[in-house]
Amino acid sequence: MPEGQDVGDARAAGVDDSRPTYLVLSAHDYRSPRKANIHFITEELARRGRARFFSLRYSRLSRYTGDPRLSLDAQANRVEQHEGVDCFLWKTLLHPINTRRPLLRPAESVMFSWYVGAAGKTLRQWMAEADVIIFESGIAPIFFDLAKRINPSAETVYIASDDLDTINVADYVKRTFQRIAPQMTTIRLPSKALAKAMPSGPNLCFIPHGIDHSLVEAAGESPYGSGTHAVSVGSMLFDPDFFIYASKRFPDIHFHIIGCGQPAREEYGANVTVYDEMPHRDTIRYLKHATFGIAPYRSSQVPDYLADTSMKLIQYDFLELPAVCPWAVVGDYDTRIGYTPGDDASIEKAILQALDAPHRSSRKHLDWKAVTDRVLQPQDYDDTRIREGAPI
Repeated sequence: MPEGQDVGDARAAGVDDSRPTYLVLSAHDYRSPRKANIHFITEELARRGRARFFSLRYSRLSRYTGDPRLSLDAQANRVEQHEGVDCFLWKTLLHPINTRRPLLRPAESVMFSWYVGAAGKTLRQWMAEADVIIFESGIAPIFFDLAKRINPSAETVYIASDDLDTINVADYVKRTFQRIAPQMTTIRLPSKALAKAMPSGPNLCFIPHGIDHSLVEAAGESPYGSGTHAVSVGSMLFDPDFFIYASKRFPDIHFHIIGCGQPAREEYGANVTVYDEMPHRDTIRYLKHATFGIAPYRSSQVPDYLADTSMKLIQYDFLELPAVCPWAVVGDYDTRIGYTPGDDASIEKAILQALDAPHRSSRKHLDWKAVTDRVLQPQDYDDTRIREGAPI
């Protein structure tokens, strides 16, 4: 149910106008331990002004989907400050979903329209007070019209973390985004491969993911003993079969699997250690001191933009770690060694190459400050252009 009525486009009393106010709309929550690019951008925004993070698409249904925000359920529907950011997890009785049934699209549209209309006092007030409103790919763009009606002077930024088809958003969301995209101030693409899925226009900007450059100094001492060590981090499309084969074929390599979201398999060799998800900084020493990294996606049918947006692969490259990964995400990174998922011979060949590969980075990586500078002022940077000579 709505918390209150439309607050109009006037700034609420008591807000310090000397620093900009930023509002982020996302299906993530800033307080979650698992970090995505939107968290790091928000952290930078909080250094520049007042940052607010409004978390969408959470309801009683979420308990059945394994939503990572379930640990925050008791903190829903109230403002809480976390590390300098005002946070709000909006919990409703239900939230709209993609039924994936064409016959139910009219009902989906009714649900999405209801959801926008249910926006309460907090969201409306935060929209009214924002200088910049950031919409992350997913459900957030359906609130664009409401935001512009409440605060027509606010700059609007779309963060394309994923292609909408890839993350299976509802037809209503895709149609809404296609309509409003030309009106956005900026559409940020972390991979040029995403441009083909976007309505073409001068507001498209290429701004890659960043990396915390202090990670190198924060790595600390090696967690490993002597010998050869390979590391995998994250759970996206995790392929346990890779390690079933690799651990037996290479008994002298110790494989470290961090945060895969699955228990250890009986079929793993004794040279495999599975760790629970750990804080981001704690994983860095495992990466920094490994012989090579692994991105064990279980399928070659992954979006081509993942070559540029996979945070694990970005970290491997920044930390000068050779990476074994499916051919689909090798991209133009010469520090990556490709294999075909399910093909034992290609896995063996890739690991043998990784053992002899030099430790170096394939390119310079922006830090999150530089990324956020470009998100807010893309016209100031030539490297944000999608096409050479194109206007911004």
